[in-house]
Amino acid sequence: MQEHSEPPTRAEELAELETVADALGHTSRLANLLRYIGEKYFHGESHQLTEYNIATEVFGRSKTVFDAGEDAIARVEAHRLRKRLKEFYEGLGKDHPIQLTIPLGTYIPCFTHRAKDHSPSLSGAPGNSAKGTGKFPALDAAFARYPGRVRNPLGDVLRLNGPRNWFFALLAVGLIIAAAIFYVVARSHAGAAVSTASRTPPPAESARPLGSPPPAAVPLRILAGYSGKPQTNSSGEAWESDNYFHGGGSWRRPPAPIARTSDLLLFQQWRIGDFTYDIPLQPGLYELHLYFVTSERSSESLSTFSVKINGNLVLGGFDINSDALGENIADERIFRDISPASDGVLHIDFTSERGAPQLNALELLPGIPHKQLPIRLVMQRTSFTDHSGQFWHQDNYFMNGRLSDQRLQVVGSPDQDLFAMERYGHFNYANPVDPRDRYTLVLHFAEFYFGPGVPSSGVGSRVFRVMCNGETLLDNFDIYKEAGSLHALTKTFYHIKPSAQGKLNITFEPILNNATVSGIEVLDESQ
Repeated sequence: MQEHSEPPTRAEELAELETVADALGHTSRLANLLRYIGEKYFHGESHQLTEYNIATEVFGRSKTVFDAGEDAIARVEAHRLRKRLKEFYEGLGKDHPIQLTIPLGTYIPCFTHRAKDHSPSLSGAPGNSAKGTGKFPALDAAFARYPGRVRNPLGDVLRLNGPRNWFFALLAVGLIIAAAIFYVVARSHAGAAVSTASRTPPPAESARPLGSPPPAAVPLRILAGYSGKPQTNSSGEAWESDNYFHGGGSWRRPPAPIARTSDLLLFQQWRIGDFTYDIPLQPGLYELHLYFVTSERSSESLSTFSVKINGNLVLGGFDINSDALGENIADERIFRDISPASDGVLHIDFTSERGAPQLNALELLPGIPHKQLPIRLVMQRTSFTDHSGQFWHQDNYFMNGRLSDQRLQVVGSPDQDLFAMERYGHFNYANPVDPRDRYTLVLHFAEFYFGPGVPSSGVGSRVFRVMCNGETLLDNFDIYKEAGSLHALTKTFYHIKPSAQGKLNITFEPILNNATVSGIEVLDESQ
């Protein structure tokens, strides 16, 4: 029977997943995790493959009290699963035509289909069909460039027998010769076009220094110290492997919980030591985000370094633990109005002082002149786009509190989804900003719990306080008193001054029952 060349079907992928699950042990934790991942993937529910769902639905964590910042069960077991998959395909499964991986930074499975070459060769021996004949350079180039994907027709022609087959063989040879002639003529025309183009002056926009590298595509998102395929974070943004650096070394971060982030992907490795990033850019203004986290060390000792942008000091005596206020806490610093130097390159230098510099990730975005890009957070596990087309990132920068586990319908806003969930309890946010500016802070609330049907509900059921950088914004705040139950309520505050560390530290402090918030906006007031 002739082997088919079509890609494997979903059924074949499912069979591979089951084979691997059986190899892991039919009832083992890893097999259960793999089958859960497969169930969501094959039912078109990959978006449900989140750390929360895996922890609660596979490993039995409580849906009401699970906190990913404190319980790393999903990350730990996914790490073990990736390791076992690697071992399986290095051993028993090394010859499988389909291979299964779980890429870092996601729980979505990836099926790799290993190409097989079944094309006949000139000698009739398998495995040589991607080689050329030496007589037709155009075809030889195609065989060399696409091994295993381009069939060599001469191999088929020379193996034909009988008058009828020889007729088709001669016809095939004639077509090949015609193609070769067309190739030679086309190359001569192309050469003439290249010659003409070489005499044409370059477009006016290319004012970049002669011999400079091509500009990087922006947005540019780099995972420092990481080498591998691009990874996608929880908001659907692609982060690429380390690039444009000189010096330093890469280091893998030991598994441990990290506070103040919902994007653990950004903090899984470091670039450490004295190093520089030289990023070629088109002329213009950009916004730079630098991401840091430390592992455990003595809180008594400082480990400082400096950061310069195009020779200008932007962080001096910088200690990550001091800036983040603790170990294993994600820290982010933002710099607006960033431009390449006169050589068309953005130079970012990390230099030792009392300790070695270290960086986890780097992000470069198109900027707004003299103004930071807005920060919009929705207190949910997924991102959201509102009716005006504005993008809201999933919950981030928080410490303590809990996310609600069910969505509710709220009235009083064209964006009901913005108010569908909440963070509640006693908690705070450290929103990173450029420290030179003043900001407008917009807070979005709804009363989810107290209302009709709940005993002792009404005015005074929930009362709390909101502060930012030591200033009280709301005191004895009662959502029910102002808006009732399940009704959107927005509060806006102007001219907020950042901390010296470039943060808007927003504290939600209960007075009676839990504090709550559903959305946070930070808007730069600069003109």
